[in-house]
Amino acid sequence: MKTLVLGASLKTERYSFKAISMLQEYGYSVVAHGLRVGNIGNVTISKELIAYEDIDTITLYLNPKRQEEFYEYIILLKPRRVIFNPGTENPVLYKLLRDNGIDYDEACTLVLLRTNQY
Repeated sequence: MKTLVLGASLKTERYSFKAISMLQEYGYSVVAHGLRVGNIGNVTISKELIAYEDIDTITLYLNPKRQEEFYEYIILLKPRRVIFNPGTENPVLYKLLRDNGIDYDEACTLVLLRTNQY
């Protein structure tokens, strides 16, 4: 299962950084998109929108306004699910996902991992 972290940050105090680190620790395959290129462990954060073909989960770390420019990209990737971490909840995107047969959860990636529910 490959996870895309959308809204990745190189700042160690950010939850997206912690999620990338923890996903790797738990053995998940991770790719990341952010505003700055860099590495977190074995994961390179890309500024380019890469057309991955095997994304199972997208975990969001962007507020609803910043998500708008990624709507088409998210739908194009056809993930099995999208996780809306706290602060990223977005009813407009929920509807787009539903209309395209993509599941979504309002949850915290870190909690899901720690409780073996990821």
